[in-house]
Amino acid sequence: MFNYRIIGLLKRELQEKLLSKTFIIMTIALPALMILMIGIQALLFSYDGDENTKLELITESVTLTQKFESTFEGLPFIKNKYYSFKYLTKSKTELNSYLEERKADLLDEKLAGIIFISDSAKSTKNIKYYSKTPNNATITQKLNGYINEVLVDNYFQGKNLSEGDLSFARTRVDFTGYKVSKDKDIEEEGYGSLILSYLFTFLLYISLIMMGQMTMQSVMEEKSNRVSEVLLSSVSSTELMAGKILGASITGVLQMAVWLIPVILISFTTLFALPSNINISVSLGQVLYLLLNFFLGLITFLGLFTMVGSIFENAQEAQSGMWPIMMLIIIPFFIAMSLVKNPANPIAIIASMFPFANIIVMPARMTLADVPLWQFALSIIVSIATIIIKFFQLQEKYLELEFYVPAKNQSGVKLLSG
Repeated sequence: MFNYRIIGLLKRELQEKLLSKTFIIMTIALPALMILMIGIQALLFSYDGDENTKLELITESVTLTQKFESTFEGLPFIKNKYYSFKYLTKSKTELNSYLEERKADLLDEKLAGIIFISDSAKSTKNIKYYSKTPNNATITQKLNGYINEVLVDNYFQGKNLSEGDLSFARTRVDFTGYKVSKDKDIEEEGYGSLILSYLFTFLLYISLIMMGQMTMQSVMEEKSNRVSEVLLSSVSSTELMAGKILGASITGVLQMAVWLIPVILISFTTLFALPSNINISVSLGQVLYLLLNFFLGLITFLGLFTMVGSIFENAQEAQSGMWPIMMLIIIPFFIAMSLVKNPANPIAIIASMFPFANIIVMPARMTLADVPLWQFALSIIVSIATIIIKFFQLQEKYLELEFYVPAKNQSGVKLLSG
């Protein structure tokens, strides 16, 4: 199948794409855009937006109320007036009527919330929070540790415990992870593998969608200006399809290689100094696997996008044919993201060797866990088998049907349904 005509079409596609302004701009702009997005996300997460928060803390015990007041008034975010507290002592019966009195202020957000600590909470630590927005994690997470500290002190009061004992009781368990590998020494894991997992997942996700839409748009443009008809006078539809998809796939792999250069430099050189808990470590084999896996993934998905482009006349109509393909990308993306919580997730392990899903899931998985060599091989075999089984049959059928039959006599939905 691979002949001089396909090589000529391949050269045409590479010249058209590699020298295009879109390719150059996206190759440079996407990493910058990702850094910008991460920066904005970090800024949004670091900004709590809880200035001038007014709260009321109510307990059933005068002594406990005084303990909270003495502890809270020394906190930085209360000293700098970010938070202001009013401390009250009321019974459960009195609380109900008081809530009615303060209901208007709660609804108008003049008062952010009322924290009620009953006598039973001294042992159960069950705290009630009344607010217009009771799920405000910024407030509850900020106060959780300090409320727990007061309750722990109160619980052990009079039990002849030293300050060191109380400090130990307040301290939470802290896990430090050490990775045990077959060919490496045991070492502290840090956050480097999580960063790589996120990075590979996002790059593959964005690249597959971006290259797919560009290829689909290119097919529709060539069809509308009759370039495809001129080309088909000299080559077959299969050769045209192969040249276009291979050209776009090689372009995508080159673009991905450029994006991976900073990762390679960080991993293999000392040009960049990172914090000790962020250890970016990726092997040459992993980089080569990622590029090969991405190349096979591009061939697979670009074939599907090409099919959609050959059926529909414009991008608006093509949206109805794109959603099944998009689901084949979006679902693996979410599976890959779930690996951060549990790298040994059975669903993710199966997905990393499952058609279509393995393109995104396996690279994310290999950064978080040691993947057996046979699973890498199986994932590659599955990708190649997917191309062989589906690619040639579907592409030739739909390309020939579309290029030789006037578009006005065809129904895109009918073609997609077979």
